[in-house]
Formats: sequence, C-alpha cells, structure tokens
Amino acid sequence: MKSWQIVRLVAGTFILLSLALGVQGSPLFVSPWWLAFTAFVGANLLQSALTHWCLMDSLLRKFGVEPGC
Repeated sequence: MKSWQIVRLVAGTFILLSLALGVQGSPLFVSPWWLAFTAFVGANLLQSALTHWCLMDSLLRKFGVEPGC
C-alpha cells in the first residue's frame, strides 16, 4: 500500500469506530464525547486537503512507506 492509501484507511477506520462509540443508538455506545474524535479526524482531513500536507503521511514516508499519487 502507498502512504496516501494508508492515511485514508486509518482515517476511515477511526471515523467509523468513533461513530460506533459515540452514537447513542449503537450497541458499542460509550460516550457522546467520542464524536469529538470524529470531528478531529474530519478537521485533519479538511486541513490536509487545503494545505497539501498531512502529518501521518509524512511520518509514514519517514518509516519507508512508498509515496504515491
């Protein structure tokens, strides 16, 4: 996998998990505060789209993950 694919995979997983933990109708509900994590991930995705820079992508590349377009 290329670095951009891993970033999207992790972001999508975090969003779905935090929604499952934060929405009251979910069988995995813990606290509505998990929705703040969803907002944090969404804000980071928005920031990376506007600035063309993503911390996780930079870290993955330093660990030797192949960059891609």
